[in-house]
Amino acid sequence: MPGKFEIKTAKNGKFHFNLKASNGQVLLSSEMYETRRAAESGVASVKKNSADPKRFDRKKSNKGDHYFNLKAANGEPIGKSEMYTTSRGMENGIASVTKNASGAPVKDA
Repeated sequence: MPGKFEIKTAKNGKFHFNLKASNGQVLLSSEMYETRRAAESGVASVKKNSADPKRFDRKKSNKGDHYFNLKAANGEPIGKSEMYTTSRGMENGIASVTKNASGAPVKDA
């Protein structure tokens, strides 16, 4: 079973999405979008940009946890990962986004 994108409506009426692995784990979370159409464009951008290893920006939090941002060609962030305790876990997360994003269907949460 492949991963999936879930688009959610926030309490403030804005939209955001999560890319989830087949086990339900959140791999990538978006920022808020004003419209559903904009969120769908964000999903399309993830599908396109996750195939390029240079689009993943590896980071470390102040607490020492590892995470990554997926960026579009213009450098704008599209999505952010969860926190990982190790760099290996983060690299596995990147691999999972790359594997799951391109063919993932879009569902309403």
